[in-house]
Amino acid sequence: MKKTLVLGASDNPDRYSFRAAHMLKNHGHEVVPVGIRKGQVAGMAIHTDRPMETDIDTVTLYVGTRNQPGWYDYILDLQPKRILFNPGTENPELARLAHERGIATEEACTLVLLSIGQY
Repeated sequence: MKKTLVLGASDNPDRYSFRAAHMLKNHGHEVVPVGIRKGQVAGMAIHTDRPMETDIDTVTLYVGTRNQPGWYDYILDLQPKRILFNPGTENPELARLAHERGIATEEACTLVLLSIGQY
């Protein structure tokens, strides 16, 4: 299974990041929820301290493009295998920086990929 860091995690059930954390966990993936507010999602505490996790397969983004620059170093230093840009998070600059470090990027919806077995 793919260890996934959900960036922009929220305890608000109306947020797609909330749904993604639950769906990832239900599909057997290890989930690391990271956000700006403390809370719980899918039975896990939301990290607000930018934990330096190892073996991250995927960073799935739920942070808007204009708020991403403050996260660049953190995301890239995790050295994930890929970054998923969910709808509304597309960012050519971050994609370019990722590619320069050998990190794959994909513009896709985590929820859709999981639902069709393409995650």
